[in-house]
Amino acid sequence: MLSSARAEAVTGGTLTEYSDTLEVAVAENFDLGEGPIWDARSDTLLFVDCSRGHVHRLTPDDGSIATLEIGQVIGAALPCSDGGLVVTSDDGVLFCDKAGVTKLLVPIEADLTANRMNDGKCDSRGRLWSGTFSTLFHRGAGSLYRIDPDLSLTRAVSNVRVSNGIGWNGDETRMYFVDTLSGGIDVFDYDIDTGAVSNRSQFVTIAREEGLPDGLAVDAEGCIWVALFYGGEVRRYSPRGRLIGKLTLPVARVTSCNFGGQDLCDLFITTASFKLNGDGYPHEPEAGYVFRCSPGVAGLPSQPFGYLPQQNPIRE
Repeated sequence: MLSSARAEAVTGGTLTEYSDTLEVAVAENFDLGEGPIWDARSDTLLFVDCSRGHVHRLTPDDGSIATLEIGQVIGAALPCSDGGLVVTSDDGVLFCDKAGVTKLLVPIEADLTANRMNDGKCDSRGRLWSGTFSTLFHRGAGSLYRIDPDLSLTRAVSNVRVSNGIGWNGDETRMYFVDTLSGGIDVFDYDIDTGAVSNRSQFVTIAREEGLPDGLAVDAEGCIWVALFYGGEVRRYSPRGRLIGKLTLPVARVTSCNFGGQDLCDLFITTASFKLNGDGYPHEPEAGYVFRCSPGVAGLPSQPFGYLPQQNPIRE
C-alpha cells in the first residue's frame, strides 16, 4: 500500500474527475440498490434491492442476473466462507444456504421493532460488521455490531443514527465508518487480531447540502471512496482526509460503491429510485441503475463471512 504522502502525490494536488469512464452495468430501476460486494470465487457482483428484499448476483461477462427473494427488507448480502450467503435484515443476520433456504442466524434488536440492519462488510478474519438504525429516525437509536464467525455478538458502537458504510485500510489498522446523519466519515484504530475498535475520530466532514454520506470502499492506495446520497457523486479522499477526486453520476441518489472485476480495477456504483417522482426531484431515467467505471486504481478485495455451518449449526 502507498504511504499517505505518496497517495496524495499521485493526484498532483488537483481534483481528479473519473466520469469519463462511467458506463451502465445494469439498466434496471432498482428501488433501493445497495451494498455491492465482489465475490471473487465466482467473478460475480452481489448487490441488494433493500426495500424489495432482493439479493441480486450479476455476472459482468454476460450481463446475466440471478435473484434471490428474501421476503423482508434487507440491508446487505455477503458470501460465506463455506458457501451460501449472509444477509442483514429486519430480524437480524440471516443465513441463506446453497439451495436458497433462508434461516435466522443471529437475532439483533428484536425488542426494537422500528429498527433494522443496514450495510455490512467483513474483515479478513471473517468477522461481519453491520449496524442498525431506526426507520422512524429516532436519534441515536442504532448501534454498530461485530458478529464473529462463531456467531458471538458484540455491540461496538452505540448512539448511532443511521449505520452505513464500513471499510478498512490495507493492513486493517484503521476502520472507516459512516453514520449517515452525522454528516461525515469517522475512523477508528482497528485491532485485526481481536476485532476491537478504539480512538474514534472524525475523518472528514461533508456539508448536508452536498449530500449524505452512504456506502464506502477503500482502494489499494489507501484512499476512501464514499457515495453521496442526494449528492449525485462518489468522492475520493486521501488517507489524510483531503478530497482528491470525484465521480459525477446522472442521478442524485447514489447509495454505495465497491471494487470488483478483473484485478479489482472496476468501481461498481449502486443507486436508488424510490419516491423519485413524488418528492420534488426531476425525473431521472437512470435512477436505480448499477454503474461501473475504471478509475485507474485497484481496490481492496471484499472478504467473506467466516461462518461455518458444520461448526456452528443453526438452532431451530
